[in-house]
Amino acid sequence: MDESSAPGLSVVVPALNEAGWIGPTVERARSVLGRDAELIVVDGGSVDDTRDRARDAGADRVLGCEASRGRQLNVGARAARGRVLLFLHADTRLERGSRQAILEAVAGGADLGCHRFGVYPPPGRVDRWRLLERAVNLRTRVFRTATGDQAIFATRSHLRRAGGFPDQPLFEDVAFVTRSRRAGGRFRILPVTARTSRRRWESAGFLTTVLLHLGLRAGHALRIPPGRLAEWYREWSSGGSP
Repeated sequence: MDESSAPGLSVVVPALNEAGWIGPTVERARSVLGRDAELIVVDGGSVDDTRDRARDAGADRVLGCEASRGRQLNVGARAARGRVLLFLHADTRLERGSRQAILEAVAGGADLGCHRFGVYPPPGRVDRWRLLERAVNLRTRVFRTATGDQAIFATRSHLRRAGGFPDQPLFEDVAFVTRSRRAGGRFRILPVTARTSRRRWESAGFLTTVLLHLGLRAGHALRIPPGRLAEWYREWSSGGSP
């Protein structure tokens, strides 16, 4: 395909049993990013209505592969036509201004980057959710890293240079950003927020979930295999997808 005719922005949404979330996420992304943005959902073998609801909500394509977030992201990236790719979780909502912020960052020389972290519904002025947001955003600024909840973006050319996402079910996002920066990728934190659902923290308790995530990060830093970490996560979340 002629590069000049490619869409400016493609969105890849990995999903697994997300029938309750995928529709609003796709609709919100379409509203925020514009009708010309390409929306691709990559399903990991859902047993609910995720695929049908993604199509009904306006996804341009719904693909499938084995359930592994890294693999799903790569499948979507290979199918995407855009010059800039945005990787969006199925339970994350974009703020107005996201499209402009991404394209301006790329025009300014960024190879990859992320949104500020936020939760949905938005927190009050001072509460534990606000503290969580501040802690995650401080970590992002200090360590120049990001998680998938922050809607990571990358140019197609940089994604190729970096070799795509690691084919692993957990921490594929952190590993990609780390590898990209080591390869000289210019990383940019956007001045807009991506808001992810509070469901993980609410299902098992706020403090329990925070401690679990810290434990998983420690395990990742100690190079425990991502597959093992994902098994622990699934056991804790009663079968939910990592």
